[in-house]
Parts: sequence; C-alpha cells; structure tokens
Amino acid sequence: MTSTNPISDSEKTLHTNHSTTHDHAEHAHHGHSHHGHSHHHGHGHNHSHAHNANKKALGLAFFLIAAFMIVEVIGGIVTNSLALLSDAGHMFSDAAALGLSFVAMVWGQRQASGTKTYGYKRFEVLAAFLNGIALVVISLYIFWEAFQRFSEPQNIMSSGMLTIAIIGLIVNILAAYILMKGDTSENLNIRSAFLHVIGDLLGSVGAIVAALLIMFFGWTLADPIASIIVAVLVLISAYRVTRDSVHILMEGTPVHIHTEEITRELAGIPHVQGVHDLHVWSLSSDLPLLSCHLIIDDTANGSQIMKSARELIQQHYGIGHITIQLDTPDMKCEGNKH
Repeated sequence: MTSTNPISDSEKTLHTNHSTTHDHAEHAHHGHSHHGHSHHHGHGHNHSHAHNANKKALGLAFFLIAAFMIVEVIGGIVTNSLALLSDAGHMFSDAAALGLSFVAMVWGQRQASGTKTYGYKRFEVLAAFLNGIALVVISLYIFWEAFQRFSEPQNIMSSGMLTIAIIGLIVNILAAYILMKGDTSENLNIRSAFLHVIGDLLGSVGAIVAALLIMFFGWTLADPIASIIVAVLVLISAYRVTRDSVHILMEGTPVHIHTEEITRELAGIPHVQGVHDLHVWSLSSDLPLLSCHLIIDDTANGSQIMKSARELIQQHYGIGHITIQLDTPDMKCEGNKH
C-alpha cells in the first residue's frame, strides 16, 4: 500500500459523508487535505452465515479424517500396503490441514488491534501456504518409498487392504460432501481442504484397484504404482494451493481483476485528469482491497468524484475496502507512478 506525502498548510480540506446501511456498515469518508478514504466492510448476514457454515464443515471433516487416519495407519502396517500407508500419510496432512484451517478461521474472527490493524484474516492464507508445503513433503516421501518397493516387491494382505481402502473411500466421499457445503469457490482455506480430500479420495480408489489386482492376479507392483499415482495427485494439489497462497502473500492482484481496466474507468469519471499509484491486493482469499491517487481539476468537485469512484469500484469489481487520495495537478507526489 502506497504511503502518502506530508500535507502542507495551504492545502484545502475536503469532507465527504454518506449514510450507514443496516447490512453494509460503511465508515464515513474523511478527506483531509485532498485525501479521500472510503472503507466499506460488507459483513452482512450472508457472509456471516457462509463463514459459520465453512467453520462447521471444517470441524466435521477434521474429526472424520483424523479418526479414519488412525485406522488406515494400523491397517497399512498390518497388511504391509504402501498404498494404504501413503494414503494414511495424505490423510495425516489432510487432518493437519483441516485442523490448521479451522484454527485459521477462528483466529480470523478476532478483532483488529493497534499492532494488527487488519486483524488476523491473513492467517488463513498463511495456513493454506503451510498446507501446500506439507503436501509437497508428503508426496516426495511417497515417491521415495515407492521406488524402494519397485526394487524389492513385498507380500501384501490384499483382502485387508481392500476392506480398509473401501472404508477410506466412503469416509472421503462423506468428508468431500461436507466441505462442498462450504464456499469452495471463494474461500482459499475451504478450497485447499477440499483439494486435500479429493486427492485422498482418488488415493482410496487407487488402493482399491491395487488391492483387486493383487488379489486376483498376484501383481504386487500394483501397490507402489498406486502410491505413485497418489503422490502425483498430492503434488498437483500442493502446487495449486501453494501458488494461490503465495500470490496473496506477495500482495498480488486478484486474478479476476484487471488494473488497466480499473484505471481506464476511473480516468473516465468527469473532472478526473489522471490516475496513478493504483494498487489492488487481497488481505485474504475473499477480501480484496484497493488504493489509488486521482488527479482532479478542482477540489470543489472532490465530493462528487469520490462518490462516483466509490460506486464504480464497489459495483463493478466487488471491492469494499477502498482508499482514495485526491490530488490536484500542482501537487508533487513522490509515490510510484504506474
């Protein structure tokens, strides 16, 4: 976010105000010495309901996955199946991911403070990043263990392996269904947890196929092959989740927003002569923010320009948290020009 310049005594003060609605409580605009700030926090009923649904889904899925993970570890050891053990390893990362995501959502509700003025919402992105790294580590371990078994095939208790894999499939389908009730399209944490479970579900399918091949054809290599397929799926999930979380942590522009388009539309507002220092980033996966400088011809038009700019950004791009500075052509701004 761009820092602003010190204000001279000769600069005029601009005040803009607007009413507060029931569902969308907005802070009043305070434009001090050509500064206009619009902060719109949309914490309506729908957002609150979605957040609670996401939190409940994460909690249920966590207990379900964690409980079966213990069963699968024991089963993998007893049957000597790498496919089951690798799936258990993935389920361990699932349980850790879901637990961490749940904690992140609870922490995200904590109020902002003097030292953390945005609160703890960014923690959910950090949790998603850690989930991605955990998936990479798990997948690399599975690859290593599978290659060991290619050189030294081992006897596997196929009937027990099949039974546990089928139960695992049912558990994962149930967990995926629970998470689908959450907001998998917008919330990065729910999406990362959902990807974990989908990868694990496919892992269970692989274990079932491997168990059947061993049972009917005695093909013991099916076990490490199935585990490698699981590892590839895990790696794909890891890449996606890590990429998206790093993009947010690096203050990247949300993928569905084009800064050139916003700049062009803001420049088209009457009495706006130019736009610079435009920044769009995300605090968390579902909370975009924007700041920019608008060069205007006359401070007398400031109130109307602020109103038009605020409505354009909110209605066209769904950005509620907006900070706008109004500059006149004679002002020297030392910020980064874009």
